[in-house]
Amino acid sequence: MLKRVFLAADPGRVRLRFAARAVLGIGLAVVVCGLAGHSLAGAVTGGLAALLALFTVTDATVRGQALTTALLPVVGLPVLTAAAELHDHPVARDLTFLAVVGAGVYARRWGPRGHSLGVFAFMTFFVAQFLHATTDRLPELHAAVLLSVLTAAAVRFGLWCYERRLPPASVPAPPAATGLARATTRQAVQAMAGAGFALVVGQLVSGQRWYWAVGATWWIFVNTASRGETLVRGFRRVLGTVIGIGIGLGLLVAVPLEGAPAPTAVLVAVCVFGIFYTAAVSYTWMMLWVTLLAELLYGLLGVLNPGLLALRLAETGVGAVGAVLAVLFVLPITTHSVTDAWIRRALRCVHACTAEAAARLAGVPGADPGGRVAELEQLLGRVRLSVAPLVHPLNPVPARKRRARHVLALLDGCAREIRGLVAVAADPEASHDARLTIACRRVEAAVEALTDGGEFPVADRPLAEEPALAHLHGLERALAELAAPLRSPSGSPLVGA
Repeated sequence: MLKRVFLAADPGRVRLRFAARAVLGIGLAVVVCGLAGHSLAGAVTGGLAALLALFTVTDATVRGQALTTALLPVVGLPVLTAAAELHDHPVARDLTFLAVVGAGVYARRWGPRGHSLGVFAFMTFFVAQFLHATTDRLPELHAAVLLSVLTAAAVRFGLWCYERRLPPASVPAPPAATGLARATTRQAVQAMAGAGFALVVGQLVSGQRWYWAVGATWWIFVNTASRGETLVRGFRRVLGTVIGIGIGLGLLVAVPLEGAPAPTAVLVAVCVFGIFYTAAVSYTWMMLWVTLLAELLYGLLGVLNPGLLALRLAETGVGAVGAVLAVLFVLPITTHSVTDAWIRRALRCVHACTAEAAARLAGVPGADPGGRVAELEQLLGRVRLSVAPLVHPLNPVPARKRRARHVLALLDGCAREIRGLVAVAADPEASHDARLTIACRRVEAAVEALTDGGEFPVADRPLAEEPALAHLHGLERALAELAAPLRSPSGSPLVGA
């Protein structure tokens, strides 16, 4: 895990810039709130609003990101108002919180924008519980949200918009086999059921900090699409929280900050950087930084102590249990159904890449396999995410784990051959060979056989000297090897079982 975090590739230093910009944007938002005369609660609200504006908005284009950012207060301020109005009405507050949970998950059907707005709505209600917000504080909190989102937007789209120099992000749509509308509806019901369990049990554990359990359930459901993904994410959340609490206890003993503003601000900046830098490579590490950030905020509020840290761990455990029970027993979406759908999409994209590269070699105007390769990389990333539960160290079925790892290795082999083929096709001196057309047809037949269960073509080809043909033959061999693990009658089928 340490190696994956600190040695993970960072092309273009995108993760580094992402994290550094977050520190700058959130820091400026807090300073603006301070200059506006806001209290500590207002500054905390503003800082968290800026964090969400910089972290959750993931539209493919800069223009789309700007529009989503502008819509955040439109969604968040009414939710904040409702949370404050219901502060003294526990039953109505709890039911409204569960409705926000369900609506936030259901909104995923509208893509990245729906996801961002759903997260912002949930976290706005959560922050109101965190700060015990009441109606008399609403003007300040509203102003803090607006100022902070505006400041974050100025940094993201004005001062440091590195995305303008990057190609648009390719976000593959969920495969039709899973049905986005059906999946989001199921997950919304699951999230409400899990959050309901967390809310009730969390209040039995603590009448003051019960919302931690609901927050744990919510974040376990974010960016998951199957039962297995949710279980793995729950484990990683608890692990990250445990490590973060351990470090927090060490800080309490070794560096008793006692809410001192200057050193706390430095550590908060470090935590923000850690959250943004590690989010893409390790959920466990991200949760470690989130836990430390929460501890520092409670230190600023003057309530941090070992008992509070133990309570946070207990509430996180309650939230994780709620999520686990929900995905196991409430409209479960199985891991293999999601995995199979993404593998089918990846295999179809392999064929599309091959056909586009062959067309480029044949001199077809407008043929450009580069975009297809980017799509394939995104799809393979989604396959790895969906297969993660099958290759997790705690998976109790070794045969299933070996088979899943074999499939991933062969898919990576397909991607390597595709990248090599595309590199050859990009050479203006490369010329078309009639054998390429025949080889591309064989690749198409192999993909059809893998995804539709047909008879697999023979893939024993002689070694080719021509680079393009050599890559196509290598691709045929990798697809042929995929037939065995994908068609194996395992308890957790991948494609075609």
